[in-house]
Amino acid sequence: MSDLLDTGALLERARALRDAALKAGADACDVMAVRGSSTTVQMREGHVEATERAEGDDIGLRVFVGRRSASVASNDLREDAAALAERAVAIARVAPEDPYALLAEPEDLARDWPNLDLIDPVMPGPAELEAFARRAEEAARAVAGVTKSGGASAAAGLGGFVLVTSAGFEGASLGSSTSFSVTAIAGEGTAMERDYDYAAARHRADLDSAEAIGRNAGERAVRRLNPRKVDTRKVPVVFEPRHAASFAGYLAGAANGQSVARKTSFLREKLGRRIFRPGIAIVDDPLRPRGPRSRPFDEEGVAARRLALVEDGVLMSWLLDTATARELGLKSTGHATRGIGSPPSPGATNLHLAAGTVSPADMIGAIRDGLYVTDMIGHGVNMVTGDYSRGCSGYWIENGELAYPVAEITIAGNLLDIFAGLTPADDLVLKRGLDAPTVLVEGLTVAGR
Repeated sequence: MSDLLDTGALLERARALRDAALKAGADACDVMAVRGSSTTVQMREGHVEATERAEGDDIGLRVFVGRRSASVASNDLREDAAALAERAVAIARVAPEDPYALLAEPEDLARDWPNLDLIDPVMPGPAELEAFARRAEEAARAVAGVTKSGGASAAAGLGGFVLVTSAGFEGASLGSSTSFSVTAIAGEGTAMERDYDYAAARHRADLDSAEAIGRNAGERAVRRLNPRKVDTRKVPVVFEPRHAASFAGYLAGAANGQSVARKTSFLREKLGRRIFRPGIAIVDDPLRPRGPRSRPFDEEGVAARRLALVEDGVLMSWLLDTATARELGLKSTGHATRGIGSPPSPGATNLHLAAGTVSPADMIGAIRDGLYVTDMIGHGVNMVTGDYSRGCSGYWIENGELAYPVAEITIAGNLLDIFAGLTPADDLVLKRGLDAPTVLVEGLTVAGR
């Protein structure tokens, strides 16, 4: 593992490619080198189905010639730097002009950064990963009512990137991850139901136990047996945290500066306006210690910072990289993401909907007739209009209690109305890249039989 953590060779290669690009005639350039390694074990019914190991380094060069730019990439770090640079410059010279595609401003670049504790010093090997998956699957199969396993897996890896620019920035960001998941199947024949659970973290010590993950997957599957259908009506809908987080994700997607600049976001005219109830906040925090998407700087070298997209219900900011910020007449928020062969675009990091003040039990207890969602199907969201329609299953709420499982339901509305009628509970736990507490949405249309 120590060899993987040593980014010295990657930095040297990136510097050489930067220098070659400037020598070949580029006015400016940046070089991203990406490192990744992973080990995965897959198991079903107590037998290992596959053990996979992947490891590699890739490098990409982006060059600017006037207002023209081009990107090239290679998975061979031994490839001649001069030839790669000359090819990139030749492409850039015939590319169309783009007045917004430039390097980040020097004053925006990170100069120093905190230790975010992103690397677990001891990574599990294949034998330990197999043990994780086996314990999770055994715990799921031990739940009364579970008839078979849908499979279990465990994985560990290390990944990150090195960035060097002609503006003088040099930096490396690496992080580890360990994860496992299990799917349980309950019932027989056409009455079978399945559910799952999973855990992922930078540090293995932050994971729930494999036994807890497996047991929860099994219990969730059993609770779904014998679902009923419901009549179409408009009712309050409660989303468990796993799926409530999707609303923060939709907000971030609509607040993406690229979508706003292209006029393909239903929020494009809402900046500075109240779109949620007072007190509600949605925050993106790339500097969260051990966060699954944490990083000290973005993929243009711009210093990362905590950003409140929504504060007290008001839409406060877009997610911006350098190009979209320039197009909108704003400053980068440090949210550039990119691949080695493509230009940057904005993207969220550790995003969460902040907790409210009511407990999930009190939230459900106040509902006479409603739906509690535990599973979502499909991606029926129009990000231009905000129209929302997705399949789901869960439990029907009667007189403040989860009365019985339900399935074959579609819920529909518009995201602006959903945002305006959304209430978060107090059970937020920050452990994924997209988090939310339990959420109540008033008056969604539930389409059943």
